[in-house]
Amino acid sequence: MPPETLETCRQSDAVLLAAIGGYKWDSLPRAQRPETGLLGLRAGLELFANLRPATILPQLIDASSLKRDVIEGVDIMVVRELTGGFYFGQPRCVFEADGDQLGCYTMADSGSEIDRIGRVAFEAAQKRQGRLCSVDKANVLEVSQLWRDRITALATDYGNVDLSHMYVDNAAMQLLRWPKQFDTIVTGNLFGDILSDAAAMLTGSIGMLPSASLGSSGPGVFEPVHGSAPDIAGEDKANPLAQVLSAAMMLRYGLSQPQAADMIETAVNTVLDQGYRTGDIMADGMTAVGCKAMGQALLQALG
Repeated sequence: MPPETLETCRQSDAVLLAAIGGYKWDSLPRAQRPETGLLGLRAGLELFANLRPATILPQLIDASSLKRDVIEGVDIMVVRELTGGFYFGQPRCVFEADGDQLGCYTMADSGSEIDRIGRVAFEAAQKRQGRLCSVDKANVLEVSQLWRDRITALATDYGNVDLSHMYVDNAAMQLLRWPKQFDTIVTGNLFGDILSDAAAMLTGSIGMLPSASLGSSGPGVFEPVHGSAPDIAGEDKANPLAQVLSAAMMLRYGLSQPQAADMIETAVNTVLDQGYRTGDIMADGMTAVGCKAMGQALLQALG
């Protein structure tokens, strides 16, 4: 990597995170769980926009559980609102009432929050194929009707983008039925969390997908979409490619180093062309490697 890129990395506040969480912390009080810390980081840094690409690499078409003609050529960007919705709504509690327990959670999005993420999505669509699908549940939820109304109003500012709307349950089905219909998807926090994981599996493994969490200014956070996989911890089985591709997103979006990002993405394609596969993307005729060996192959590809 060029020296000027390394210097930019040292001076930047961009954050590259490994996956967090695991079953051994599930019994902790909510405030002490790792996921709560991650939500606090997103809120504290005002990281309202999460970009999650799901691109079918030609080398991994046969790793997907879907038919080749369904997924070949799929290239989707999910734009997820990250600091509103269910995950941050108030009030939230579990309480006793009439001899029973009731759980209370609030789904809340303000118009300004919707406009903010909507503009990110429209601008992303402008740089792609010019198609934006907004996903909501406006037939049931008032907050989703507000979402749809605000996104529709924004469309007048982006005449070169073809806007469509889809209910979240239908969107989940359509992602599996015919994912090629999607270019850019914009949706709220909870729906985006679910749909982006579903889109991840189009690629054959959630171990292949990076993400970028961005704000209006200041540092961003870049992390793989997958969890921490505690069931294979210490076994040298994990797929490091999503983490490596998250570093490429950090270089591209957080450090304005597109050439360095291209180098990393090219290295990933090179090792896949060479036939190296971790267990989650293994296929007949390929070379099975662990996490460390995949890392070494990437270093050699980078030169």
